[in-house]
Amino acid sequence: MKKLIALFSLLIAVGTYQTKAQCDTIANYCHKNNFTVDYVSDGQNYRALLFGDQEAEFETTFFGGVTYRVGACTGFSQGNLIFTVKDLNNNTLFDSMEQQNASYWDFSVENTVTLKISAKLDALEAPSGCATILIGFKQ
Repeated sequence: MKKLIALFSLLIAVGTYQTKAQCDTIANYCHKNNFTVDYVSDGQNYRALLFGDQEAEFETTFFGGVTYRVGACTGFSQGNLIFTVKDLNNNTLFDSMEQQNASYWDFSVENTVTLKISAKLDALEAPSGCATILIGFKQ
């Protein structure tokens, strides 16, 4: 029984490591392809492993007077991750599907505001994947 538990624990650890490594690789790809020299990353990666029609939601604060870029990736091609940006009253500010599945959005806010970023997989492109959202600000 102890050997079975140890084997099961090892399999979970290996799977977790592989998933983290995959998400790291996707985050690096996303950064390279969505952030030009004009934008500096905020240093955080918002990630979630999604299956089927699952949706991840991230909440973050954007400071007034700053121009931001929100980049979204899952995998190694652009446009596989559908993302929306909403205010706390659930008003949609940006929907990537309405913009030909754009992989990033540039915007600025006048006043400091907390926004929700939701991400889900394009069901036609991938049944599962690591959703990665990156946020940068213009220098």
